[in-house]
Amino acid sequence: MEINDKIKAERNEAWREELRKSMKNKERAAIPRVKMPELDPGYRSRSYDEVNCGLSLEQALTEAKRCLDCPDPACMKGCPVGINIPKFIKNIERNNIAEAAATLKETSALPAVCGRVCPQEKQCEGLCIHLKMSGEAVAIGYLERFAADNAGEESAKERRTVQDCNGLKIAVIGSGPAGLSFAGDMIKSGYDVTVFEALHEIGGVLKYGIPEFRLPNNIVDREIESLKNLGVKFITNCIIGKTISYNELLEQGFRGIFIATGAGLPNFMNIPGENLSGVLSSNEYLTRINLMGANRSDTDTPVYFGKNVAIIGGGNTAMDSVRTARRLGAERAMIVYRRSEEEMPARVEEIKHAKEEGVIFMNLNNPIKYIGDEKGRVKQMVLQKMELGEPDASGRRRPVEIPGATETVDVDLVVVAIGVSPNPLIPSAFDGLQVSKWGTIIVNQETLETDLPDVFAGGDIIRGGATVILAMGDGRKAAAEMQKKLEIEN
Repeated sequence: MEINDKIKAERNEAWREELRKSMKNKERAAIPRVKMPELDPGYRSRSYDEVNCGLSLEQALTEAKRCLDCPDPACMKGCPVGINIPKFIKNIERNNIAEAAATLKETSALPAVCGRVCPQEKQCEGLCIHLKMSGEAVAIGYLERFAADNAGEESAKERRTVQDCNGLKIAVIGSGPAGLSFAGDMIKSGYDVTVFEALHEIGGVLKYGIPEFRLPNNIVDREIESLKNLGVKFITNCIIGKTISYNELLEQGFRGIFIATGAGLPNFMNIPGENLSGVLSSNEYLTRINLMGANRSDTDTPVYFGKNVAIIGGGNTAMDSVRTARRLGAERAMIVYRRSEEEMPARVEEIKHAKEEGVIFMNLNNPIKYIGDEKGRVKQMVLQKMELGEPDASGRRRPVEIPGATETVDVDLVVVAIGVSPNPLIPSAFDGLQVSKWGTIIVNQETLETDLPDVFAGGDIIRGGATVILAMGDGRKAAAEMQKKLEIEN
């Protein structure tokens, strides 16, 4: 059944008509988009409390009225996991929050996470009809978060249909968004699912890469607990290729394996001084703080607390790093980015929050050298001034050096956030697995199958650094394709 036919079949025509009679589309279109309540910038720049405070019931009910319940909802075409967006929003409008949350859970294992960190403005909201009408899309992300956070006890009991266990064992390597999404779909279809995680906590990049002021750990834990309640098993501190091998997984009876280990190997620029003390990757910086508690007095994990901190990069990870530096006491927390703000890949909301929290943006600058003191610790960076030339393959204007234009800036901590690559450990543990020159696992793009007959892969391990929701989409796709294959084999 096509998506649009499925939507129409699932809709309750009676309440659709009731809602349409209650308010005409012209009236709905006239409602202004809701504004997300936020913590005061002065307070939050020194606090790990979540910045976005969530919508009230009144705000959510009003925002839900803006949805026009389009016959051909374009918003769904922008959702990698296929959420029935009109259905969940209309249930909010009816004040049936539990049913709205249940609709989300039908296709998304992590709605409370996605409502916080997904780039809705580039996906579902980016295709909303309201953009053509009023210039402001329905706040789908805010409503998703609201429904997931306020579903109540009824939804917490996980009303998702779970088929009887068929006895087929499935292994998931990595507990990030791709792995969790895959595990959720497989367990609901009756498979015996075990997730293997190398770290001591479950959640992957959701735990080590995203700070609590943007995604609280208790939200991630709540989503993981719902998967446990469905029967998913988790094994931590287990490195596939070291703790257990691919062949041992097969010997233990696993019939299918999904690799979802992400991309945790940091990229560097290979410029002079990059090996100085005080120059580190965003992966290390954020992991030490988010996962290992280096910002807390009750842990002994060391981390640099700089006063003049430079973050190199312009993506969401760079914003997470620079805003973390502010919370760790940085007096001058700087974003150094070789293009202009318009070319930054970070979410507009994250840039806005960083500015409000006192972050300094040094756009059209590129570090070319770090200078150390007599103890080998970084004390300055040399920046090359840039200007924008013609667009490159990404569609963004290419940064070009301005000859002779450099500047030396004092720093005592540099965090490099210019992207990541897959860790080679997992691919090397699977003999016969084909890997690209970038270290990503090569898969059939239609099915996400690897060259090994029982192994699928998805998320950043096949894409390089991408988004949470794209990884989740891979998880769902791989689960559907693996099920097709196993059904034929059995």
